[in-house]
Amino acid sequence: MAPFSWSRKKKVVRRRSYQKASSQSDESTASGQSNSNKKNDNSKEINTSIEDTIEYISQLLGENDDFVVRRFKVMGSASAVVVFFSHMTNNTQQEVLKPLMTIGSRREQAPLEGDELRDMLLNDFLYPSDGVTEKKWSMLVEGILGGRTIIHVEGMEEAFMFDTRNIDKRAIDQPQTEQVIRGPREGFIEVLCTNIALMRYRLQTPDFIVKTIKLGKLTRSDVAICYINGIVNPSLVEEVNRRLSIIEIDGIMDSGYLEQFIQDNHFTPFPQIQNTERPDKAVANLIEGRVVLLVEGSPIALILPSVFTQFYQTAEDYNERFLLMSFIRLARLLALVFSLIFPSLYVAIISFNPELIPTEFAVAVSGGRAGVPFPSVIEVLIMEVSMEVLREATIRLPQQVGGALSIVGVLVVGQAAVSAGFVSPITVVVIALTTIGSFATPAYNAALALRLLRFPLIIISGVFGLYGVMLGLILIVNHMLSLQSFGVPYLSPIVPGNFQGMKDTLIRSPLWWLKRRPTMLHTMEDTTVAEDQYENMRDAKKNVLEPKGDSTTVGGDKNGKASSNNGDSDGGHHI
Repeated sequence: MAPFSWSRKKKVVRRRSYQKASSQSDESTASGQSNSNKKNDNSKEINTSIEDTIEYISQLLGENDDFVVRRFKVMGSASAVVVFFSHMTNNTQQEVLKPLMTIGSRREQAPLEGDELRDMLLNDFLYPSDGVTEKKWSMLVEGILGGRTIIHVEGMEEAFMFDTRNIDKRAIDQPQTEQVIRGPREGFIEVLCTNIALMRYRLQTPDFIVKTIKLGKLTRSDVAICYINGIVNPSLVEEVNRRLSIIEIDGIMDSGYLEQFIQDNHFTPFPQIQNTERPDKAVANLIEGRVVLLVEGSPIALILPSVFTQFYQTAEDYNERFLLMSFIRLARLLALVFSLIFPSLYVAIISFNPELIPTEFAVAVSGGRAGVPFPSVIEVLIMEVSMEVLREATIRLPQQVGGALSIVGVLVVGQAAVSAGFVSPITVVVIALTTIGSFATPAYNAALALRLLRFPLIIISGVFGLYGVMLGLILIVNHMLSLQSFGVPYLSPIVPGNFQGMKDTLIRSPLWWLKRRPTMLHTMEDTTVAEDQYENMRDAKKNVLEPKGDSTTVGGDKNGKASSNNGDSDGGHHI
């Protein structure tokens, strides 16, 4: 048998295919039907001739330099062809071709054509476990574009398709946007199968279901719908499938594309779908009865439905003791509110109600504002816009330069602005504290919404004072009350109120108190912790090392005192 090498005869095939494609294009133009529509005929099936297979696939893909068409013999006599993209397979198709090209000595005792040949090759010689047979042209072409290898043997009405995709990917690393001190260090990457594996080894139950669909007319991106059967409400899964099925777009580059199509309200700054890079966070939400969406090529998973309280909670809240994390959660919530209203409160008090400031502090503020040519509202707006520009510049610049820019911008430019009399020192302090408060919000999209809402609040407070601040907050809360995420009220479980949900809202209650899944999700199974879990924990405690008044206690007498061995034991310290 000839050495294993790739034939360059495909260029001749390309010329012949190009001529045929040109003639077919002229005919279809005359009849008023485009050639692209003819190529994408999903109902067309292959025939037994490999020449037709080469002709059809080369017509579609033959102009690519990394497209390979390789003819070879199966069992020494049956003609066959293998088709693949070389840059997507990285020679992994050799594992498929080796058994086919080394069985020539056994051809006398094996059938040479038809279904018997197909069954023998698939079951006896082709050992890769992911091999399937396919008849439709559309599925074969889609498989080639996805990195699969297609093998068609002369006389067979089906072609073999093997998953030989081998694309370089980055290693699993700690998530950059959701870092924790105590918790797993794994994060999603861009490869969908790896992300599903990260979730599946945490959910080793047959009830964990993954359904995959393709979206995007050009990208044909795989979208995985993940849920736990028996917990999630079936109506939620049906609604997710319905919203995904009506998406018609050329390409899905990231999960953010899906978020914009399936969210309930498109004209609101508040995110209605939570995203995460953490597999443990995604699994925790699946256990609660939610649905998780994963997209091929995106390291960000979507969690739905979501409510506002989820955006200031972190995965670390449940890994530490509840007393500590309840305090941290309250501090985080205070920083969230602080970052929203602090600049507008400052403007309202300085401009309209300076009598609310203590006398000594008012003197200091007025002294700092002496010589500033702008009113407080313009001053705060200038500083806020400057901070937003500085923040965006820090993000977009390379990491080595971004840190230096943030330090220069905050220290040098801020001090120079105060010295030049453009802004007062108290304004710089207010904007700095506001920015720090916005950094304490765990979810980037929620923090971005609060940053956006600060500007109308500042303007309305500069016009109406404290009355304007209260009016703006009422409008924001009223807007949040009108929002829903897949039918779930956005401010649940606060409005409508639910005592069980309140245990994990403002504070984080002990895990054995969180016995029910969120009521707003209407799950099929609502129990997460045993009803008598705390009693079992309390009754099961045994302080085995506590000194007792039992004469049988090892190392002590009946009064609980350690017995002396007069220095005879080798276990003591000797001088």
